[in-house]
Amino acid sequence: MTFVAFIRHGLTQWNMEGRMQGRAEVPLSEQGRAALRMVRAPALLVGSRWHSSPLGRAIETARILGPGAFAIEPRLTEMHWGTWEGETLVTLRARYGREMQENEDQGLHFRPDGGETPAEVQARLKSWFRDISHPGRPVTAVTHKGIIRAALALAYEWDMLGPPPVKLDWNAVHLFDASPAGVVVPVALNIAFDPGNGA
Repeated sequence: MTFVAFIRHGLTQWNMEGRMQGRAEVPLSEQGRAALRMVRAPALLVGSRWHSSPLGRAIETARILGPGAFAIEPRLTEMHWGTWEGETLVTLRARYGREMQENEDQGLHFRPDGGETPAEVQARLKSWFRDISHPGRPVTAVTHKGIIRAALALAYEWDMLGPPPVKLDWNAVHLFDASPAGVVVPVALNIAFDPGNGA
């Protein structure tokens, strides 16, 4: 088993507007950058191997919070929302009505128009878990909400129907233990960042 710590990227304008970002290159907002500069990664991440999604908002977060060098990992890219990127759930539900509800009721197999399902996100996560497997060499992943929710669903066997088994603080660190076979165990969730020099 390998300890994997997940960090969501800092705040963007689309986050504040409730828009689906997916693969869109939406930069951190000034508010998001300022908030990241006020904190430091928890001491428990010292010595871990850092990986980042290839999207700019994750890379910038890794540069602000990380120890320096980090690997770019495509499998940590946000869930693909297809033609719905830039939309809000409120707008989509109003536009598609019952069709949207039936799609959401698929849980892990919910598919945005032209996008991927959470189950497909889990498949690429499992592939990544296999490749990073190295007991005693933890990994810190700077990534996205959809990726972390997929890991949470694996850990709790949550079908993504109904509320999540644990309420996650998206401004915190979430630590799991992952096996090469894709078995995921929650270790400690909602770990606060340490205060930074500006705090």
